[in-house]
Amino acid sequence: MRGIRRKEKEISDVEEIKDIISAAKYITIAMCRDNEPYLVTLSHGFDRESDLIYFHCAKEGKKMDILKENNNIWGEALLDYGYQEGACDHLYATAQFNGRVSFLSDMEEKSRALVNMIKKLDPDPGNIIESQLTKRSISRVNIGKIEIGRYSGKRSKKVIIQT
Repeated sequence: MRGIRRKEKEISDVEEIKDIISAAKYITIAMCRDNEPYLVTLSHGFDRESDLIYFHCAKEGKKMDILKENNNIWGEALLDYGYQEGACDHLYATAQFNGRVSFLSDMEEKSRALVNMIKKLDPDPGNIIESQLTKRSISRVNIGKIEIGRYSGKRSKKVIIQT
């Protein structure tokens, strides 16, 4: 596997990479079927101790068709710190990961995944967890789980090109 070319931008600390995934609003995952790539952007929850990313989705559709045939993915989380006017530079931090996707059927695991996602997405998760996480709602939702195999990261925290 080829390493990163710009070593000064490499993030080698896995905890820092996990911080990016935790902080990112969305992740994008790439998958492939019949040599045709496909990307989707997802809201997510991240269990950093277990190296698991959770997402919810429909039970059928193109993403599901592809993942049934090939559950290997490559993903990215991006923190965009913006274009630096007058410097022709852009500041960012990215976390990349590979993994395998599976779908949850166990009610307890689905409930834990949903709580994880709700806590990430909602500033006041308690009410939603209490009022909306019923056995019926949990049984109806489709939850994907990405088991992360490898992490990498890259950042540009300061302007490199000066005018």
